[in-house]
Amino acid sequence: MRVLGIDPGLAIVGYGLIEPGSGDRVYRLIEAGVIRTPAAQADPARLQMIYEELCALISEARPAAMAVERLFFCKNVTTAMAVAQARGVILLAGHELPISGYTPLEVKRQICGYGRAGKRQVQAMVQRLLNLNTLPRPDDAADALAIALCHLLRSRGGINGRPISTT
Repeated sequence: MRVLGIDPGLAIVGYGLIEPGSGDRVYRLIEAGVIRTPAAQADPARLQMIYEELCALISEARPAAMAVERLFFCKNVTTAMAVAQARGVILLAGHELPISGYTPLEVKRQICGYGRAGKRQVQAMVQRLLNLNTLPRPDDAADALAIALCHLLRSRGGINGRPISTT
């Protein structure tokens, strides 16, 4: 099952496409990157850009499912609104796919076994699970890969079929 993970944002949308691997590779990275929108453009134009680029990515990559980070907390209301708008456009772009949402706490718990794991700890686990030579970059793409891995791990019952600790 090919999964497209999305880390939503108005300025930068991270994406990561993975699928189950074979042999010693439990999971296989297909593609990861970011969609950047120019800050000088009005929000509607930026949202349209996200929508069009994500629709093209979905059409080309043909994922079986999409996993999107859920917005659960934000100190800055303006930032939260912009991310929520971007997330809405992302959900619209993937409306024909099964879509799951995960909070950062859920992703960290599933990937690292600890919901308060740090960003570098999560990236190191993503690197290990995808058998990468280096930490995934940029951070938004790494977050999207973690979200996609979270979805696959949940659907498979954890790493190598063993549930991940929920502590």
